[in-house]
Amino acid sequence: MLVLPAVVMVLLVCCTLGAAVLGQVRCADAARAAARAAAIGESAAVVSSVARELAGADAEVSVETDGSWVEVVVSRAVAPGVLGAGTLEARASARAWVEPGP
Repeated sequence: MLVLPAVVMVLLVCCTLGAAVLGQVRCADAARAAARAAAIGESAAVVSSVARELAGADAEVSVETDGSWVEVVVSRAVAPGVLGAGTLEARASARAWVEPGP
């Protein structure tokens, strides 16, 4: 009798974890691409656009320059928690050396 609810719960957890993994991969790809764009001197608007194109329009993007390095952090909510308990968030960062200007 309790087999069907248990199967449904396992499927729900698997789907949530799958969405979280996919969101993490998308954030990592977005952070890398945005860091490359920032390293070659693109504006902050372009860097944010690149990140949001890959991670999703609702992604939060921060760009910080520290000397000859630039760091981009991308985060976004990826899935509601199991049974609506909180929200899972994916976050990734990438650093790149700023290319010297012409």
